[in-house]
Amino acid sequence: MELMNIARVRWACRRGMLELDVIFQPFVDAHYENLSEQDKAIFVRLLECEDPELFAWFMGHEDCPDPELAQMVITVRGRPKP
Repeated sequence: MELMNIARVRWACRRGMLELDVIFQPFVDAHYENLSEQDKAIFVRLLECEDPELFAWFMGHEDCPDPELAQMVITVRGRPKP
C-alpha cells in the first residue's frame, strides 16, 4: 500500500462528521509523523473506512472486526497498546 504524504492524510481526516474531525485532526498533528511506516499504512487504511463505521468504533458502540484497525482505534483514542 502506498503511503500518503502528510498533506493528503490531513485532507483525508476531514470527515463528514465533526465528531471524527475532532478525533483525527489532533492525532495527525501530534502523532502521525512518529508512527512506524506499518502503522502509517494502517492509519491510512482506517481513513478509508466509512464514517458510520468509524463513529461506531471510536464511540465504543461496536468492535472493529479487523485486529489491526481495532488496535489503531485504540492508539488514536490515546490508550496504550497492551
